[in-house]
Amino acid sequence: MELKGKSAIVTGGSIGIGATIAIELAKAGANIAINYRKHDTEAKEVAKKIENIGKKCLVIKADVTSYKDAEAMFKKTLKEFGRIDFLICNAGINKDRVIWKMSEADWDNVINVNLKGYFIYNKLASEHFKERRSGKIINITSINGLRGKFGQTNYSASKGGIIALTKALAKEVGKFNVNVNAVAPGMVMTEMAKKIPPEFLQKAVDETVLGRIATTEDIANVVVFLCSEKSRHITGEVIKVDGGQYI
Repeated sequence: MELKGKSAIVTGGSIGIGATIAIELAKAGANIAINYRKHDTEAKEVAKKIENIGKKCLVIKADVTSYKDAEAMFKKTLKEFGRIDFLICNAGINKDRVIWKMSEADWDNVINVNLKGYFIYNKLASEHFKERRSGKIINITSINGLRGKFGQTNYSASKGGIIALTKALAKEVGKFNVNVNAVAPGMVMTEMAKKIPPEFLQKAVDETVLGRIATTEDIANVVVFLCSEKSRHITGEVIKVDGGQYI
């Protein structure tokens, strides 16, 4: 297994894309630490699946906007696994509405979770990886951080900020043999996407050139590749996984 003996932190690893990333990294051989904020049952289900694969899974309740929670998560992961090799920042929220109907709280909540949360975990991982002179950071962003999206000024701004963070950080930590990349999905068939009105889901399908919506595995497969040594010379990149939706 490519990642045998390694360990990863996956934020927002209890549901959706994050859960699949955690499971696929475990299948590749890594031990996994996931955080959750309110999906306690789902987090335990992910842990059970990972343990059935034969890998360890640490489940931690942590608010990604809390520096204290993040520090505690890193300390617990190091104590449990003895090392951290990968950080996958995935936790995110959306509060969609046109800007003239968007409250200050709508803006602040999305920016705090989607951007400040990434800053906190990227900072702590960078400190650790810099000392080890090794590590990989993968930030999950969105094609809407590249193109913008109607009704998503807050979300698009946060995801665009993640892209800028990724590129700047790649320049800062490259000399320490640390890779920093971003994965930008288009529409992904998560539980949340299944609740979207069919006409809006079809619009997303029509935007693609492959005529289909991504599965969470499509995103996770790219993350596993970026964690592997096969990607050792890739850094500062934004890899779109969208079936051609962006173009």
